[in-house]
Formats: sequence, structure tokens, C-alpha cells
Amino acid sequence: MPRLFRECRRRKLTVLAGARRWVQKMGPYPSMALLAVPLVLVEPLKLVALIIVDRGHWLAGTGMIIAAYAVSLLFVERLFKTVKPKLMTIGWFARMWTWFVGLRDKVIAW
Repeated sequence: MPRLFRECRRRKLTVLAGARRWVQKMGPYPSMALLAVPLVLVEPLKLVALIIVDRGHWLAGTGMIIAAYAVSLLFVERLFKTVKPKLMTIGWFARMWTWFVGLRDKVIAW
């Protein structure tokens, strides 16, 4: 592998790792606010896409739904995994999360 390519790849990984470290250093409530920003943008976009499909623009609406779910899966889910340890230090969030996971496990077992 050429030296220039290795250095370029190393810089990109360092930027991503630096961003992850910056997010991990945040407190619990700033982490929650950071997680809320993409959620507030992506989730309503799914509903708007359904309205667009209803108005007859099924191709554009389907593309928007696919893009919104891709952002949700690739970005929001990864961000949640990064900030979840900080969020679990908040008492009410930890109780709500354990209740939700217990309910989810019961439904899946059913």
C-alpha cells in the first residue's frame, strides 16, 4: 500500500475517532440534546414523505422514506450507542430504558 494512501486513511480515521471522543466527553444532558437534534429532523421527515406519497408523488416519497430510514439507521443508531452510557447515568432515563427493554423482550418472547 502506498505511503500517501495510508496517511490519508489514517487521518480520516483519526477525525472520526476524534469526533467520537468529543461526544463521549460530553455530559449526560448535552449528549441527550445532541441525540435529539437528528431525531427532531429525521422523524418528521418520515411523516412528510408519507404525505408526499399520498399526494401521488410515490417515487419522491419512497425515496424520502428510504433516505430517512438510512439516516436513522446509520447515524442516529450509531450516535445512540455512543451516548447511551452517559444517558444511563440519568435516573429517569435509566428507569424508562430498562422498562422499555423489558417490555420489548416480553413482546418478542410472546
